[in-house]
Amino acid sequence: MSDHLPPLTALRAFDAAARHMSFARAAAELNVTPAALSFQIKSLEDHLGVPVFRRLNRQVELTQAGRTLASGTQGAFETLAKSWAATRRLQNTSSLTITAGPALTAKWLAPRMYDFARSHPGIELRFAAGLGFADLERDGVDVAIRFSAEEPKDLWSEPLMREWMTPMVSPALAQKLKTPADLASLPLIHQDNPTIHRPVICWKVWFRAMGLGTPPLGGPRFSQADHAVDSAVAGGGVVLGRISVASQALAAGSLVAPFPLSIYTFGSYRLMCLNSARNSPNVSALIDWLHQEAARIDVFREGRDFRDAEEVI
Repeated sequence: MSDHLPPLTALRAFDAAARHMSFARAAAELNVTPAALSFQIKSLEDHLGVPVFRRLNRQVELTQAGRTLASGTQGAFETLAKSWAATRRLQNTSSLTITAGPALTAKWLAPRMYDFARSHPGIELRFAAGLGFADLERDGVDVAIRFSAEEPKDLWSEPLMREWMTPMVSPALAQKLKTPADLASLPLIHQDNPTIHRPVICWKVWFRAMGLGTPPLGGPRFSQADHAVDSAVAGGGVVLGRISVASQALAAGSLVAPFPLSIYTFGSYRLMCLNSARNSPNVSALIDWLHQEAARIDVFREGRDFRDAEEVI
């Protein structure tokens, strides 16, 4: 029995067969014939000096030696595949993939896309909207923007912007509001997507912070924050708007924030990427640009009364 590793092709054949527990399915995965796969496994057994499979009638099972070897090969090939994918991404100088939530993508990222494209004409930016925490290696994502109260493990991460919420309304409806209590006379627009804020910051929280008691019942409900903002822009009522999603509407004057009380949410938007990708020129350019764009929101903080969510919930 040699101390040297067997050929990589033999180990790859064994790994596939051990995962599928079928020579036929393993051969199909590797795009070889069952006979060729069987030959590779036989050469590995000859190299090792003991069988790694028991060949039974129409099936196979691992021997003790096979189980021991399988415990290492699967993780080794997964690590190798991730390293290969990461290395290939380093060679990609023409595109970047960024993932963010649907509302943030629609109302904050997409409207700013032209500015990035104009200042970085050699980079094609691709969006993947979703609320789930993507596997950056597996999904080929270069930069993720996620709302989180904690730093992720095994990734480079830093804060991008802190979210806050305040009543927002169209200019026409704003004329009917003299005091915060007047909000009760207008339809209150609700956002029922609790995944981004835990605990949920809603109208009940804002009314209580203002000493206004319980808000009136009723009003339209939306599962996405950008849809709720669109409804407010159209004059459908008052939304407890997120600054990240509503900043464009505030800048354009299609929404106004008539009352100063604003609530900081739990956690912040964070930028995340693979540790190995942080110093890539394209990733660095994108991160710098995102920070510049996030800083533009600071203008809306002026003259506002901020409370932390912990103070009012």
